[in-house]
Parts: sequence; C-alpha cells; structure tokens
Amino acid sequence: MSGPAAFPDRDTTASKFSSFGEADQAFIKLLMANLEQDENLMAGLYRHLDLSAEARFLNSLKLEKLGEWLGNEAPARLQMRLMEAARSSQHPAYQAFKAGLTKSGGLQRAFPSA
Repeated sequence: MSGPAAFPDRDTTASKFSSFGEADQAFIKLLMANLEQDENLMAGLYRHLDLSAEARFLNSLKLEKLGEWLGNEAPARLQMRLMEAARSSQHPAYQAFKAGLTKSGGLQRAFPSA
C-alpha cells in the first residue's frame, strides 16, 4: 500500500514561488505553518531555483526578494534548510536567493549566537 500523493507537488509549489502574488504568499505561508508540508515546500523551492537557473533571463532582484521574504516569514525550523538550499549551487540564481536570505537575518534569529 502506498502513501497518499504529495499535495501540493513540487511543480505547483514552484509555480507559487514563481508568480509570488498575495494569494501565492498566503499559500506558501500555509505550507510553512504545517510541519508535514516541509518536504513539499523544499522540493518546490529547489524546483523554482533550478528553473530560474535554466531560464534565459535571470531576475536576480525577484529571487533576492523571495529569499528575504522567506527569511522573514519562515519558522525557525526551516531557516537552516533554506540556507542549505541557497548554498547548494554557485549559480547566480542561487546566489541572489542567498543574498536575500542573508539580508533578512532569519538564520540569526532562529539560531542566535551565545
């Protein structure tokens, strides 16, 4: 017997990151609120970053704003995983996302220095 199908799938989540309007932000906040959706959220983020890296035009400002928003909105349990995603490639798309994530200070808030 297989488990339930993953909803939302990574492509749906990636499209929410890509369009990133108010309704999409509410959807992503809802995913972040549910611990059981962490894997789907991260799979969608990786998919979005990969698609951005393959795109003909790199919108680094949009990726930086996404990183900053996630750094400010994501719960502490996700901050390390978000930074791992940002550091997983040297491509400028990932670097732009990392710049926004770093600017937000979310990792420092989640794990304050002693």
